[in-house]
Amino acid sequence: MTACNPPPPPQPLLSHARHHAALHALLPPPPPPPPPSPFQGDGDKPTVVADMEHDEHEGLDEASLKEHEEVTKVKNIRTIELGRHLLETWYFSPFPREYYPNGFVDCLYFCEFSLRFFSHKTELTRYQARGINRHPPGNEIYRNNGLAMFEVDGAESKEYCQNLCYMAKLFLDHKTLYYDVDPFLFYVMCEYDERGFHPAGFYSKEKFSDVGYNLACILTFPCYQRKGYGRFLISFSYELSKKEFKVGSPEKPLSDLGYAAYRSYWAYEVLKVLDVCEESELSIMDISKQTSIMADDISGVLQQIGLLKYVHGQYVICMPKDVIQEQLVKFTPKYPRSVVDPEKLHWAPLMTDYKGKDKFSIAAQISGRGSGSSEREREGRAPRGGGYG
Repeated sequence: MTACNPPPPPQPLLSHARHHAALHALLPPPPPPPPPSPFQGDGDKPTVVADMEHDEHEGLDEASLKEHEEVTKVKNIRTIELGRHLLETWYFSPFPREYYPNGFVDCLYFCEFSLRFFSHKTELTRYQARGINRHPPGNEIYRNNGLAMFEVDGAESKEYCQNLCYMAKLFLDHKTLYYDVDPFLFYVMCEYDERGFHPAGFYSKEKFSDVGYNLACILTFPCYQRKGYGRFLISFSYELSKKEFKVGSPEKPLSDLGYAAYRSYWAYEVLKVLDVCEESELSIMDISKQTSIMADDISGVLQQIGLLKYVHGQYVICMPKDVIQEQLVKFTPKYPRSVVDPEKLHWAPLMTDYKGKDKFSIAAQISGRGSGSSEREREGRAPRGGGYG
């Protein structure tokens, strides 16, 4: 018999994954990734504020972050006494350890005028018996309708500002500024009577912000809430931006409650401009010039209240008078003290050594629109029916 060669062994079947990998190898290579957006900080284009959200725990490694969470999980001060108010605290605050040696203390006693704090009421009584100024340090820049505002420089009144941050942390979950207060200005809101000026809340802002923030931290003390003071502080921050001829925005990201408060203010201010506008055309930049609100914030709130439509490939502001009037009623401040009277504000912008071009000044915003802008816009004037007064 003739010998036969054995048949060749069968080829092993490719697994499902290897089969797809083999097919993928036959496909053309994927297209290159798209170029980076000009609004992500690349190139010469400005970066929008929405792209500059920061991490408040930036710089902490995993072990440090875990230690921070463990230490701050349980509050260390149960109550504080501030003037005639006894306030139950909400969160941990990193007071010096000698004020809570056992990890917890029932009460700290604050002088409401200097914000110095003491472990015992007798210490506070002796301190106040010496005779102290019955108002915050710094300059009083506003007084009207029972409210006063003081501008306090963190570099000049360091102890007061640090103590203010200690106390604020008792009512704010995410606040990391306690010691380095030099780069900040603090605006302290007070109710006043014959006894003196009683702090009701405050906000802080950087002396110079690279990203156009006009507010860093804001707090109304619990005993003064439900009076419209939060809206007052927001409005006050924009009145200062108007004095500086700049556009501004709060530090991002905002909490849910913070965003709700800002959305109400933005909507009301934008609707006021639309209500009195007699121009046939009005741009978001025109509204920004009159309100000092950033264009990103204006476009966002216009979309949310249904006044920004997409028509024939472009966005258009719809301004039916009946809708504007209806929305104005919805967003009108409920409390008379929420409104800032610009005539009562006596303030001039802080002079700094910064020599570079400020891209958040209104003049810079206008020049950035190109040569197609009108002469009136290049000079920084608002359209008819608006302006800074």
